[in-house]
Amino acid sequence: MNTDINKLTHEVINCAMEVSNIIGSGFTENIYDKAMQVELGLRNIPFSSQEAFDVFYKEHEVGHFVPDLFVDNRLIVELKAVESIHNKHLAQVLNYLNATDKHLGLILNFGNPKLEIKRVIS
Repeated sequence: MNTDINKLTHEVINCAMEVSNIIGSGFTENIYDKAMQVELGLRNIPFSSQEAFDVFYKEHEVGHFVPDLFVDNRLIVELKAVESIHNKHLAQVLNYLNATDKHLGLILNFGNPKLEIKRVIS
């Protein structure tokens, strides 16, 4: 993993920590999504929100998926507000990474007083 993507990942985690420290836990995922968008914007970190990506099977489009955040066209970020991160969340991000040919994702769980962070590498 190169230092550039590690730096970006660190910046996104810092954004999430700021959101977590200010808002706390107990809100819906949508609140954290909007707060992350604000924080990324304030730090001039390029991102898209709710961008649809096509899924292909044997060169046929079979649908699409929508990650919460796609940061700097390199990092997929899924936001959760659940009790804990489960294997299904990891599988979700791994599928997103494989479908986009990206190699690093983050799952940020705001569902507890302490922010839970999982790096997902494909």
